[in-house]
Amino acid sequence: MRRVVITGMGALTPIGNTLEEYWQNLQDGVSGAAPITKFNAEKFRAQFACELKGFDPKDHFHVKEIRKYDPFSQYALYAVDQALTNGDIDLESLNKDRIGVIWGSGNGGIQTFKDQMEEYCAGDGTPRFTPFFIPRILVDIAAGIISIKYGLRGVNFCPVSACATSNTALIEAFNYIKWDKADMIISGGSEAAINEAAMGGFASARALSTRNDDPKTASRPFDVSRDGFVMGEGAGALILEEYEHAKKRGATIYGEVVGGGMAADAYHLTGTHPEGDGAVLGMNEAMREAGVTADDIDYVNMHATSTPLGDNSELIAAQRVFGKRFSLSISATKSMTGHLLGAAGAIEGIATVLALKDGIVPPTINTSEVEPDFAGVFDFPLGKATKKEMTYGMSNTFGFGGHIASVLFKKFDE
Repeated sequence: MRRVVITGMGALTPIGNTLEEYWQNLQDGVSGAAPITKFNAEKFRAQFACELKGFDPKDHFHVKEIRKYDPFSQYALYAVDQALTNGDIDLESLNKDRIGVIWGSGNGGIQTFKDQMEEYCAGDGTPRFTPFFIPRILVDIAAGIISIKYGLRGVNFCPVSACATSNTALIEAFNYIKWDKADMIISGGSEAAINEAAMGGFASARALSTRNDDPKTASRPFDVSRDGFVMGEGAGALILEEYEHAKKRGATIYGEVVGGGMAADAYHLTGTHPEGDGAVLGMNEAMREAGVTADDIDYVNMHATSTPLGDNSELIAAQRVFGKRFSLSISATKSMTGHLLGAAGAIEGIATVLALKDGIVPPTINTSEVEPDFAGVFDFPLGKATKKEMTYGMSNTFGFGGHIASVLFKKFDE
């Protein structure tokens, strides 16, 4: 079977605008949560989020590009450019017919949609929509823009599975390379949903934390006092490549993708199955494909959004899959980045790859009392990173609609 390796990564996150800054701040336990600056949130239930810091599109894009592209597409382009630079990838020297883009987003151009509808409703009823309105809001448009910018003619599409989207994209990219339908695929996800519409909608669904008096500690996965997730924004890009293709061009290899599992809870519109049925299927399928057992897994970056029911169901699923294993390290980097929705799997996949590569388990911050039924079941590094030699790491993502996507990574070994 064709091996699939990772040869470039880029991150634009609430705790770092570069791969290096992101990884360092994960190790240091830095929180990206703060009061919202993008709009006046005074009357909102949740008045804080994990916004990007110091990122100005005018520093990276021509004014014409800013006019044409919604922020979620701008974030995608920024992360992809970083990943290509990080991987020292010269696309002009490669066969672009065999290079594709599989890029995801849960909400696409929700900022554009909100802005344009507000302008229309505030006017006299005359439609004055920008000609870029439709292209800006399309969820698949970031994938198209990336392929156009770099002239990549291979497979190109956008899977959408809510908050499981970018893991779904990674699994699809893994499959297309494995099936010999591509030699390299740019994959990942981007999200720009910190606005009145998304914040109001998620708050109405009682999904968001309302710790307005202490935003930095609001995201507290597994903790008995958790009360909801913290909205995040940004993008993560991973370059997946067939091993022999990467080896031939002397690529730096960060890690390997060895399995992917997708399933469904088939249970509820927004809630996860209380016993984690879909999560169990997804994790088991990823391991089955990789040819490993539960005892081989060293680390899991949990979906763990910090919602009361969601975290519990995932912990139950993990115990069903792994049993009582204190040697299994579990953490939730959403405690620092917030929840990037459709981009969550991409930045958490990056965290998992770097954890294996550097032998460092990123911590879960803000959590002081883990759910008592699980406190002695797994290793929960709380507050600070820990050193640990690891071979296999898993990244879980779940989405509204019951979507499950688990990706299994391996520390690279010739």
